[in-house]
Amino acid sequence: MKKARIAIIGGDGIGPEVVDAALPVIEAAARTEGLTLDTERLPYSADHYLRTGETLPDEAFEHLRDDVDGILLGALGDPRVPGNEHARDILLGLRFRLDLYINFRPTRLFHPKLSPLRADRRTDGGSTAIDFVIFRENTEGQYLGKGRSESIGTPDEVHVSEEINTRKGVARIIEAAFAWAAAHGKTRVTMSDKSNAIQFQRIWGRLFQEIGDRYPDIQREHRYVDALALELVREPERFQVIVTTNLYGDILSDLGAGLIGGLGIAASANLHPGRPGLYEPVHGSAPPLVGKGVANPMATVLTGALMLEQLGCAAGAMKLERAVERVVASGPLTPDLGGSGTTREVARALLDALG
Repeated sequence: MKKARIAIIGGDGIGPEVVDAALPVIEAAARTEGLTLDTERLPYSADHYLRTGETLPDEAFEHLRDDVDGILLGALGDPRVPGNEHARDILLGLRFRLDLYINFRPTRLFHPKLSPLRADRRTDGGSTAIDFVIFRENTEGQYLGKGRSESIGTPDEVHVSEEINTRKGVARIIEAAFAWAAAHGKTRVTMSDKSNAIQFQRIWGRLFQEIGDRYPDIQREHRYVDALALELVREPERFQVIVTTNLYGDILSDLGAGLIGGLGIAASANLHPGRPGLYEPVHGSAPPLVGKGVANPMATVLTGALMLEQLGCAAGAMKLERAVERVVASGPLTPDLGGSGTTREVARALLDALG
């Protein structure tokens, strides 16, 4: 049986709860395909930061860089740390220092009842038509924190946020989107920017055409981000692969989550081929839900599916997705999806649905 070394950072809020509930489901799916997850728990969180002053020490980063095959993160964010110092150092620190330039966000509607859109978008085969992925550039844009503040507290107060787009950064995320589309039988890639108003984003269009020429069997199209947001609500089923900037990808992926049932069912992976990935559900730490036993573990299970796929266990990943589909159809569901089930009840149902 193969082994994969997985570091677990439960983090803050509901993070430890959803990880504890979801991990046995993920491990069971992996075992059915001959993969054992050798897990270790790391303490980095708001509690750890408030107790020790540590966010993510260098030796911990080096361990995550050199000694593990993947990192499963529950959630980060705590009102006791209003500046989010620990979250910035752990989450953004790992993204930037490991150069995890692909933020991969799948958007799949598992059942029509979960979508706020009309329920007639179901295909004849019984699956649902909303099924696209977003390739969000993950290491550039405005998230680098470049800029300046001037005359704070005066009538002349000014804040400037700089957006960074390099040829290397833009080219590699566009290449990743086209390569994934080709490998998964997709026929269309959509690139989104706002180059009609922000001229420095025109590099996206230029490289999109240049790289797209190498994939003649894949249709390419461009949408300004505001128009794309409208079209995702009006006709989401026509989209297959979307590639966009760090900021726009962050916004559009939450819109996508809203189309399929909310953040409680939204997964993500931060990737760089050949390096350990960072896998995190999108929902955040949700402080009001802590300790109530109602947090949805499905996003963490689906995030685990992304992790298994990257570890070469595609069949195990598919089993996790099918388990989610079955439980969404039959219940139990947590309150965010309209049910009254608990975190543990849903996790048990998912484990049983692995079959």
